[in-house]
Amino acid sequence: MKKNRFYIYNNAPITILFVAICVLALALDSITAGRSTVLVFSTYGSSWLSPMTYVRLFCHVFGHGGVQHLISNMLYILLLGPILEEKYHDRLITVILTTALVTGVFHNILQPHVMMVGASGVVFAFILLASITGKEKGIPITLILVAALWLGQEIYNGITTSDNISQITHIIGGLSGAALGLFFKNNK
Repeated sequence: MKKNRFYIYNNAPITILFVAICVLALALDSITAGRSTVLVFSTYGSSWLSPMTYVRLFCHVFGHGGVQHLISNMLYILLLGPILEEKYHDRLITVILTTALVTGVFHNILQPHVMMVGASGVVFAFILLASITGKEKGIPITLILVAALWLGQEIYNGITTSDNISQITHIIGGLSGAALGLFFKNNK
């Protein structure tokens, strides 16, 4: 008779790799007194002729402003990532990279003098991507409801609060996730 054995397995390799890179980026930030974040793990207006500008457009999602910032983003990533990996498999890498690029470009154009770090755009892409479920083509009502509530909150926060949070990045990240989810859903 075979005994049931308890074991730990990796149910979401892309998600775990993303989280590991984010933790490593924060550790490097601490070791280098912030220089690695400025050089690699953030984005800001810089010369479009510099190769590092393009590296930062993708890598800014790995950098974070501190442990609390990292934990709050990674909780969402770890919650939603495995569900999305099960549904979208390797296409989740496309979601992460596209969201990083689109939010980075918009940020550099709209706020070139502000340095941006963090995975918030990816978090919001995951939130809207997760709301696109079902086998039918078209736009699910859950996406409409989540997008309406979430966009309303982000617009309200953008108007009424003055903080270091980039609501435009949240909005663009969420729209990227929704657009990619609808594309994946309707082009199987």
